[in-house]
Amino acid sequence: MNILRTFQALAVVTALVLPLGARAAPEARVIVAFKPEAPVLKGEARPLAAEATAQRSQRLQRRADALVARAGRPLATGQALTERWQVLHASGVSSEALAARLAGHPDLAWAVPDRRRRAKMVPNDPLYPASSSRPLGPDAGQWYFRAPDTTFVSAVNAEAAWARRPAGGEGIVVAVLDTGVRLDHPDLVGRLLPGIDTIVDITTANDGNGADADPSDPGDWVTAAESRSGPLAGCGASDSSWHGTQVSTILGALTNDNNGMAGLAFGARILPVRVLGKCGGYDSDIIAGMLWAAGLEPVAGIVNANPARVLNLSLGGGGACEQSYIDAVQRINAAGAVVVAAAGNDTGQAVGSPANCAGVIGVGGLRHAGTKVGFSDLGSQITISAPGGNCVNIDAGEPCLYPILAGSNNGTQGPGSPIWTDSYNITVGTSFSSPIVAGTVALMLAGRPALTPDEVKAALQASARAFPTTGADNGPDDPTPVPQCRAPGGADQLQCYCITGLCGAGMLDAAGAVAAADGAFTRIAVTTPTPTAGATVQLDGTGSLVAVGRSIASYSWALRGTGGIVSGFSGAADAATASLVPTGAGSFSVQLTVTDDQGNTSVALRSVTVAAAAPAPNPTPTPTPSGGGGGAMGAGWLLLLAVASTALARGRARR
Repeated sequence: MNILRTFQALAVVTALVLPLGARAAPEARVIVAFKPEAPVLKGEARPLAAEATAQRSQRLQRRADALVARAGRPLATGQALTERWQVLHASGVSSEALAARLAGHPDLAWAVPDRRRRAKMVPNDPLYPASSSRPLGPDAGQWYFRAPDTTFVSAVNAEAAWARRPAGGEGIVVAVLDTGVRLDHPDLVGRLLPGIDTIVDITTANDGNGADADPSDPGDWVTAAESRSGPLAGCGASDSSWHGTQVSTILGALTNDNNGMAGLAFGARILPVRVLGKCGGYDSDIIAGMLWAAGLEPVAGIVNANPARVLNLSLGGGGACEQSYIDAVQRINAAGAVVVAAAGNDTGQAVGSPANCAGVIGVGGLRHAGTKVGFSDLGSQITISAPGGNCVNIDAGEPCLYPILAGSNNGTQGPGSPIWTDSYNITVGTSFSSPIVAGTVALMLAGRPALTPDEVKAALQASARAFPTTGADNGPDDPTPVPQCRAPGGADQLQCYCITGLCGAGMLDAAGAVAAADGAFTRIAVTTPTPTAGATVQLDGTGSLVAVGRSIASYSWALRGTGGIVSGFSGAADAATASLVPTGAGSFSVQLTVTDDQGNTSVALRSVTVAAAAPAPNPTPTPTPSGGGGGAMGAGWLLLLAVASTALARGRARR
């Protein structure tokens, strides 16, 4: 026998049986406590500690064997914690599921999962913690990532999110559509994927050429002379912003390296897409960058080899969402990518575009106290709000108390040396709220890559913390009470107490969002391409997700609105799929309840629109000469006439 060929054959069989990336069945660990009167403990006169190792193991295994029938599988014993508490092991089931099965056993006082705990991650990056030893500040450090407290009400609790995602979002690609990046910044070295520059206009690009494969930021300064005349007139003179580098470091800076700052999704890879230059950028360049980032369209003949799951757009402008953005976002969402965008910084005006587009997660800005920060815009299109930095309670020339720290560059025009912003060279704005949310989305998807953009949005909103309604002030020099936010109407709105519907569902809770992503998501798919009256409509719930570590135990379908066109299901209503036959055009609603192996349920509701049945085709008439005036003839008669004419012509030809 050829041993090499045998091993090759086995490898092929294994590849067919185990799909790529398949893992071994989970190893369950459960801690149980036997009741003092449990029958299995009778006759155990000697303490466990007095037994020899072999005898102690036998006693513990005997106890485990008494629980096998309830467990539904073999159990192996682990160590004893007390005389009646011990650890049990099993294969092919989660710890949570095994604990749930054993918890009701009459011999047990309780059964709980033996979960793995990790040290709570606190990055060792020197700019992360609060410190008064930094000459330029900020003393608060990266306050917005830490756990919320009475001072930092809006902090997003990233440390607890990192405990659930210790790899920091590894495997997720996040595109930053911005001014490009400084490739030499130490907090971005090794963090970047090959990006692109989509800017076509040479003046805007400021790099001497049009769209190309170089996403590096050459600077976006505008001189006073340029702002007065020429293509950049009216743009306003400004130094280079290094905005894309700032956003990228907030989102995914190299972390736990004893240098610089921490990034929220420090394990994710950043895809730099340069769409902004001098005086901003055109929609055409931004949309081209969005489609390229999602892997949908090439730019300058370059195909994106690393399609992003998350797109961050810390950019925007006034006005309604244009159809170009609507269509682009629809395509990107359909490809499974999540679009996150800043609400805008027009002091409480209406949300800008593209944050106001359907399918985009619009992000508002908060002060450390949890109120709307003065510059942030408002509106119903905001999904959620996150820290945007603020400098309340200071006079001109004094240090900003609570900025959003970021990596940057000290060049005023072209690039100089890498730096980090501080209390005097500050970064504040919804531009920096957005990457905090985008980074959270990356953490969510790293553990649950199957989530759709709609499910990500729902989890963010469901896990958001309520906005505060008291505790804020306008500083010692302004005793005016902080008002409640109102719908944008043309007048500026500074700090105000957010309400749901104007600042989103609440304050971002990164840990809560990651936990919600690991939860249940019931899905109803309508697999009939075009539901039509009189034809069977097929419904499918097999795409539903239960909480991580659990399995689906049952399905239950129900009608929640018949629309007068359905009366019940055609068959069973307790399977993964269901079907029904509508009698007419209209719509009806179905509900699916999915129950997991621990008895937890999740519910989804879906409306189904039914088209009218197509009219039956007219029967083909028998070919007969038409009667009546006008000399018209039926199609069949014309065909016969054509055949006869052809035959006559051929006959004449033969003569």
